[in-house]
Amino acid sequence: MKSSHRIVLFSILLMFFSMPSFSQKKVLTDEEEVSEMVIKEMDEVFHSNDFLKQKNKKFKAVSGTIVVDIGVVQNGKVSTLFKVDSDINNPNFTNFISDYVLDHKFYFKLQKQQRYKIRYTVIF
Repeated sequence: MKSSHRIVLFSILLMFFSMPSFSQKKVLTDEEEVSEMVIKEMDEVFHSNDFLKQKNKKFKAVSGTIVVDIGVVQNGKVSTLFKVDSDINNPNFTNFISDYVLDHKFYFKLQKQQRYKIRYTVIF
């Protein structure tokens, strides 16, 4: 009986300590790879139910295209967001998009002291 308790306890401890290694973010080093991941994740963000619900609640009639430069730093955070071009002339919507993107944290990391600027186009 005691040995089965030890095995179960050991198994639980092993799973507990191995989980962080599975959940660690991937470290990206190639600019093209970073660009692909940023575009993929931003597409997911702008097509998520949470975003669409908030957009439709506040800005249902807004449609068009926005081109932005997204700055990404080492820990996967969005450091900067600059609007390059837009055919949407609603500053409140632009602020909404800016706040939404700046709060996003990517599911990857960069090497130390790395920073990338990715051009992204979103169509609403």
